Amino acid sequence: MLRYRDLSYTENPPDAQGVVDLVRIIAGGTASHSEYARYILNAARGLLEGNAPNYEIKSPAKLQKLAEQLGIATQNREDKEILTEVMKLGYADFGRYQDQPLAFLNAFITKGRSKKFRDTKVMPQAIDGSITEIIAQTVMGLDSDPVNIIYGGLKNALCDLGGSYIGTNISDILFGIPEPIVSEVNLEVINPKMVNIAIHGHCKLLGEVVVTAAQLMKEEAKKVGAEGINIVGICCTDNELLMREGVYLANSSISQEMAIMSGALDAMVVDIQCIFPSVQTVAECFHTKIVTTETIFKISGNQNVALNADTALVDAKELVQIAINAYKQRDSNKINFPDERHKVVAGFSLETFTDIFSKVNPDRPISVLTDAILSGKIKGVALIAGCNNLRRFQDESYIAVLKELIKNDVLVITTGCSAGAFAKSGLMSPSNIDAYAGAGLKSFLKTLEAANPQLSTGLPLVFYVGSCIDNSRGMDLAIAMANELSVDIHQVPYVVSAPEAMHEKAVAIGAYGVTMGIPVHVGSMPPIESSDLAYGILNEIAQDIFGGNLIFEVDPIIGAKKLLDALDYRTYKLSVHERTTESNGTLLAKVGKNEEKVTKLMEQMYENAI
Repeated sequence: MLRYRDLSYTENPPDAQGVVDLVRIIAGGTASHSEYARYILNAARGLLEGNAPNYEIKSPAKLQKLAEQLGIATQNREDKEILTEVMKLGYADFGRYQDQPLAFLNAFITKGRSKKFRDTKVMPQAIDGSITEIIAQTVMGLDSDPVNIIYGGLKNALCDLGGSYIGTNISDILFGIPEPIVSEVNLEVINPKMVNIAIHGHCKLLGEVVVTAAQLMKEEAKKVGAEGINIVGICCTDNELLMREGVYLANSSISQEMAIMSGALDAMVVDIQCIFPSVQTVAECFHTKIVTTETIFKISGNQNVALNADTALVDAKELVQIAINAYKQRDSNKINFPDERHKVVAGFSLETFTDIFSKVNPDRPISVLTDAILSGKIKGVALIAGCNNLRRFQDESYIAVLKELIKNDVLVITTGCSAGAFAKSGLMSPSNIDAYAGAGLKSFLKTLEAANPQLSTGLPLVFYVGSCIDNSRGMDLAIAMANELSVDIHQVPYVVSAPEAMHEKAVAIGAYGVTMGIPVHVGSMPPIESSDLAYGILNEIAQDIFGGNLIFEVDPIIGAKKLLDALDYRTYKLSVHERTTESNGTLLAKVGKNEEKVTKLMEQMYENAI
């Protein structure tokens, strides 16, 4: 990556140099997530135009809900007509020129956050325009005010969240809302008796159709001596396939080459993001074929089969056939991998949580969670996210942070490669609740499980909510908690941790977490150490302005303790506010936390006052 400080013919104040690096990293992460969202929009457009026969509207209910959130009329309209309006609004978020907020951001956040973003001039109106703006803002001879540059970076980070909302929600419409499902993880899911295909990357458009093609081509595999076709996943594409199809997870991104080195992987089909060029080099030592599927990503020496929405199944069958042909070239002397796998329970979303909580309190489902926090049964909620970082032993920091949080009664949700870390360690199944959960968390989970006997999967120790783009599901839960508590997000006992953050996307996610008002722990340092001003802004000033802050701490145990302190402080403030309100016997205390009732009462009090 070409950084500002690498340009020998320019000079920039030290404080500005660090933040230029930082905001350009954020822009890269935003572009990554948003480009993925554009792929999903393109698939929706292909479906509507009749050019994508292998895709369909699998969740009309999600379509209705999303349209209503976006202010799109749904009454007496066909699903495709509604989806057309949703799709147009999604495309508008990429290239809007009017002075209007990003629709797929503003429709989800609280009114308090929306006002805050407008007041601080970080509310974006278009994704593409914001990315272009920050690149232009940080070229030679332009902005050298580090504070102004950081604000541009935060605007880009909010675009990342908006793009994630597009990608996650329209994916749910096209492929279905994930539901609790049981699968297995670790390298042993690669089956030596079958044709093995690893799906790697981030775009579920590829994975879903390859799964379909594999099911249709079982007999072709048997003709070459295999028992069938086994689809396994690596990185975030599998997070999506696991959540919806139960596809096995072989490994996470940082050790993707290990799947090839098993000697039994016949093809690795990759789309976008987090694919190391080294996979081609390693594959050349085995029979494994590396196949790329996107025009913007190729590896020298690999095969490229462009996956198009209008010919998706035909293209996917070609990919599967490549793997079947490679199976015949296997060297049995090179097959070797560990004999270990774990069960994993995945498939959680806001809809899933709401359904589970509703079995305890059907009128106010989210209050089941917030009441448990206010009563002291659990300390709060933590989202653990991010990639692996070569500066750390793989998964070590993830496991350390997780164990410290859950033994202290924090409800943990997880996405991306962090989810892979927990799954491979057996920490995402019901069997480990008694061993690792604190008494309060254990009691809370057992209460939920008892109220939901229909869940044959049971409830896991850690809740798997999807890929890195699905961190928007984590924001959904934080926002639902804020609405239930009648506060803004910066007051909710909710934290984020990225113990091994590495990718540009992780930096963008962390930045929008801070802007949304959430304490965000980062276990690896971004390139801002040279700037005391930038460090101070992200640690202290951000908290004063947005209510969130970055917690830079490379020691995972200390980082976890700082997160626990943040949760305790927020819960304490909420409890003080509630006790004060109730002790004073105010009208607001009598209407409780129902936002609609509170709003009506405030309006009534205002009218009486004037």
